[in-house]
Amino acid sequence: MLFWGVAVLEIDKYLSLSYSVYMDIIRFYHELSKHLVSNKVLIIYGPRQAGKTTLLKQFLENSGLKYKLDSGDNIKIQHLLSSQDFDLLREYVSGYELLAVDEAQKIPNIGVNLKILVDQVPNLKIIVTGSSSFELAGQVGEPLTGRKITLTLYPVAQLELLDMYNKHELKDKISEWVIFGGYPEIIVTAGRDKKIKLLDELVYSYLLKDILELDHIKNSKKLLDLLRLLAFQIGNEVSLSELGKQLGMDHKTVERYLDILEKAFVIYNLRGFSRNLRKEITKKSKYYFYDNGIRNAIISNFNDIDQRNDIGALWENFIFMERCKKRSYHAIAANPYFWRTWEGQEIDLIEEREGKLFAYEFKWNESKAKPPHKWTEAYQNSVFSVVNKKNYLKFVT
Repeated sequence: MLFWGVAVLEIDKYLSLSYSVYMDIIRFYHELSKHLVSNKVLIIYGPRQAGKTTLLKQFLENSGLKYKLDSGDNIKIQHLLSSQDFDLLREYVSGYELLAVDEAQKIPNIGVNLKILVDQVPNLKIIVTGSSSFELAGQVGEPLTGRKITLTLYPVAQLELLDMYNKHELKDKISEWVIFGGYPEIIVTAGRDKKIKLLDELVYSYLLKDILELDHIKNSKKLLDLLRLLAFQIGNEVSLSELGKQLGMDHKTVERYLDILEKAFVIYNLRGFSRNLRKEITKKSKYYFYDNGIRNAIISNFNDIDQRNDIGALWENFIFMERCKKRSYHAIAANPYFWRTWEGQEIDLIEEREGKLFAYEFKWNESKAKPPHKWTEAYQNSVFSVVNKKNYLKFVT
C-alpha cells in the first residue's frame, strides 16, 4: 500500500513550510497501476495541493518500472514536449517504460505531442497531472480522443479517512472537517493557528496566483471579491447580473471568471432541476467550494461551529462535495441538480440515477423534514432522505 505519510512532506514551491506527519492517509487511487494502460494517457486532474504529485511519486517509486519524471514548470521540458518533433520526442523517452509529467497544463500543445508518443512509441506508459482542466482538457481533448483515461483527485474524502478512523472517531472530529476542510497538509498539521496559516497560504500563494495566470486575468481584487460573494451565498441561487452589479463588472466577464474558477477546481456549479413545473427554477446556478477550508479562508472566518451563524451553509457545502467525491471515486453515474420553486420550496440535492429521482435535504441539526408538497405532487415515485450529522457517513462513504 502507498501512504501519504513520510517523515516530512515535500515542500511545494508555493509553500515554504514543512510539516511533520503524524498519520498516514491512504488515497483512493493509491493503486494507479489499475488505471495505467499502454497506448493510453492516464490524466490525473484535481486542485493544486490535493496530493497529485505525492500520489504520482509514490506510485513511481514502487512501480518497478523504469520511468522518467518531469514537470511542466521546467522551461526546457515545455519546449521539448511542445515541439511536435517525432525524432526528438522518441529520443527523449528512449529506454524508458513510463513517462510522467507533473503540471502538464503548462506545456503548449501537450496533447498533440502526447498523441505522437502514444501512436509512435509502442508499450510506452504515460501519466500526466494537471491542476487546471481549463488549460489541460482543452489541449488533450481532441488529440487524445480514445487515447486517454481520466481520474480526478479531490482533497481528502471522508471515505478515505475511514482507513484511519472508525466511524465514531470520524464523526467526533466533524467540526474539524467542516471548518478546516480536507487538504492533506491541513489534515496532517496539528494546531489551529498552523492550519489557519497554511490555508491562507493555499488561498493567496497558489489559488489566486495560479488563476490569475489562466486566461490572463489581471484584476486580482475583482476575483477575490467574486469569491467572497460566492462564499456568502452557498445554498442560494446566484444571479450573474446581480454579481456584476455588486462587482462593477458586466455579466459576461463574471461568467468567464466563474467558468475559470470552476475549471481550476475552486468552485462547483450546480444547475436547477425541472421536468414538469413552470414554476421551477432552472436557469440559475448554485455554487459550492471544493473545500470548506478554502471557503472559510476566503472570508477569514475559522470560528468554532457553536460560534457561527452559517453552519447550515457550511454543512451543505461539506456534504455536497463529499457526495461528489463518492460518486466520482465509486463511478456512480448520476446527474446532480438542486430543486427550487419561485415560491421558495426547495431541495438541496436531486440525483437522477438508475432511472429514478433521489432527493436529499441536508440538515446540521437532527430535525426531521418532509419533502415539499409541490415536489411530491410532481415526482410521486421519487425517494426523499434527510442527511444530518448522525447519518451522513452512509451517504458519503
